[in-house]
Amino acid sequence: MKWFLGHLGQVGSLMVNHAVLAVAPLVIGLLLAVPLGWLAQRYRWLRTPLIAGTGLLYTIPSLALFILMPLVLGTGILDPVNVVVALTVYTVALLVRTVADGLASVPQEVLQAATAMGIGNVRRFWSVELPLAVPVIAAGLRVAAVSNVSIVSVAALLGIPQLGSLFTDGFARAFLDPIVVGIIACIVLALVLDLAIIAISRAVTPWRRTQVPA
Repeated sequence: MKWFLGHLGQVGSLMVNHAVLAVAPLVIGLLLAVPLGWLAQRYRWLRTPLIAGTGLLYTIPSLALFILMPLVLGTGILDPVNVVVALTVYTVALLVRTVADGLASVPQEVLQAATAMGIGNVRRFWSVELPLAVPVIAAGLRVAAVSNVSIVSVAALLGIPQLGSLFTDGFARAFLDPIVVGIIACIVLALVLDLAIIAISRAVTPWRRTQVPA
């Protein structure tokens, strides 16, 4: 606690950096995964190649991907954009299947009722299918959020400042305090993101709060 209180500003700054690097790919990845997941659910012949293809992206080692990004993007090795793009790849890999499964979970009778009411395909997707798929998609987002918080730490090996920097600093000096603080801070950040996703999911699905148990 003494080390933490003495370095409160540093830990706070690193946590903010860590949060940005974890959340930005989460948002971008979701925006990319929604249309890909819709294609996988809408066209059955695309489901296997899309889900399998994006799923394979998650097998790429994170450190190797972080090093590869500057070569692909033409950025500097210390540019945080490398981390954002790499984690976006991982987020898409996790969420495409989730989005497809979420859309597939919408009851056919609901879709048929919406069509019978004269609701077009585009409006039906945004006003019926996607809202009803939110609980499933939110579950995938929670996994992706925790995964991102963990993987961001690896970028400290490249010198990008975030909570992982406390690990490299502690190991370099054989000093346990910053390592323990970094672990706890990562856990707290992951918990905050998880609770935020739950809160947002409940906010955009108010009908779930009014359901009466059978």
